[in-house]
Amino acid sequence: MGCTHDCESCSSACASKEPESLKLKLNEMSSVKKVIGVVSGKGGVGKSTITSMLAVAMNREGYKTAILDADVTGPSIPKAFGLHVRAVGSDLGILPVETTTGIEVMSVNLLLENETDPVVWRGPVISGTVKQFWTDVIWNDVDYMFVDMPPGTGDVALTVFQSLPLDGIIIVTSPQELVSMIVEKAVKMAEMMNIPILGIVENMSYFKCPECGKEHKIFGESNIEQTAEKFGTKVIAKMPIDPEFAKCEDNGSIELYVSDCMDEAVESLKKI
Repeated sequence: MGCTHDCESCSSACASKEPESLKLKLNEMSSVKKVIGVVSGKGGVGKSTITSMLAVAMNREGYKTAILDADVTGPSIPKAFGLHVRAVGSDLGILPVETTTGIEVMSVNLLLENETDPVVWRGPVISGTVKQFWTDVIWNDVDYMFVDMPPGTGDVALTVFQSLPLDGIIIVTSPQELVSMIVEKAVKMAEMMNIPILGIVENMSYFKCPECGKEHKIFGESNIEQTAEKFGTKVIAKMPIDPEFAKCEDNGSIELYVSDCMDEAVESLKKI
């Protein structure tokens, strides 16, 4: 009764009223076309490593890429790219730091006085920081932004899923037996939040002997293909255990590492 059909000025919670969007507005000076979340159900599977490799791979294809490091209490992206400077800003916003090949990065480690200082913050402050990385940072004409999230399904994951316009997520895992349960947690959260699953990346999938060329399954035979099929998705990359890659990452020269392991993932991202 007495409905004006103007939902914006109405306080009634009627069935026809659309729920208010929680998506945050991007900085007015920024431009980001695609946003991809990189998640894992547990720690130690190399999620930040895969995030870095995806950004490097897409950058080599000619796309402008960026990384929003949402792993606030365990930021490792700057070290992988050899970034040790502090981000600067003005009244207009914060400027991300660029890597050698032009990948834009924003991480809490680029704001701390000392990069080894611990971030001892509670959940709401951490979530607020992640939001500011979206609203206050001036991202310059980015084609693909990769959001490196902390493991699990806690505050930050919920914040990113609700607040950022994700085009999809990539789930990172390893070949251990408990992989099915861990992947299922991430899949179910994505389904609850209506976020598309772009694929699964299996890290530490095998070790290739440099002398005989034989592949060795260090963690045993993987069932990742069956797991992906069970959840209606696909495996888009299998990363080997490669000492050369570890060396590049530790030295901050991850952009120098060359591999074809991300080729299928790149093609999947191009189709979004």
